[in-house]
Amino acid sequence: MTAEKPSSRSQAGFFNESGELGGSQPQFNEICTALYEREIVSLAHSEIKNLSLLKRRMGGLPYHVKAIARYMINNSSSNNPSPLKTDTHNGSWYAKQSAKCPGINHLDDVEKREQWYRKNARYGLVVPVLILNMEGSHIELDSIDMVNQDNTQLHLNKNGWFANSGECIHSTTLRDDFEASAALSVQNKILLRPSKAIMTAACSGHAWSYKSKRTPRALSLREMRLSTQINWKNFTLLSR
Repeated sequence: MTAEKPSSRSQAGFFNESGELGGSQPQFNEICTALYEREIVSLAHSEIKNLSLLKRRMGGLPYHVKAIARYMINNSSSNNPSPLKTDTHNGSWYAKQSAKCPGINHLDDVEKREQWYRKNARYGLVVPVLILNMEGSHIELDSIDMVNQDNTQLHLNKNGWFANSGECIHSTTLRDDFEASAALSVQNKILLRPSKAIMTAACSGHAWSYKSKRTPRALSLREMRLSTQINWKNFTLLSR
């Protein structure tokens, strides 16, 4: 059996990408490897039973992994630089962790939160969700995929319906790739108003127990992709 030769288009794409990254190609490859390894392990331990869904997830890996790695390499020189630093070895972001979860300090910020979402809620906007459970707290990245007609409620791709005030109205049911054990441990979900401290904590995977800091969690490939779509200037929707 003869091995299939890569097309000239894919060859050209690779070398063009290498040229764009210049001397950063080794770091690019290292990030890609780390992201691939993490996502493959995640898929292997997931509860996905739908074969077509698994195929789509696997098929989309090259595109998403390369896009994330490219963004992480070019972050400091982009027009929308983040305050995050790149951990090429682990394919993740890192930043100094605050002593307490920054989302906790914004729980009483209901009126400002409601006003902000009334003005800025749009399809595709990346937003932070505070997760409170038996282990403590952390902040997840999610994205808006629906806004109701009078702009008072919004639906997040993973976490379900929320009022603009931040209250979770109806959480999504369990999905094939969301473990039941994790879902049962969730006590509360609160939509937060984005800020530099909150989004930095979410992107870095910072987590806290009720007494101290915890080891940062590894972001899923989906959250890593969302981290590349944040408008760090004012957290509104990025112009395309």
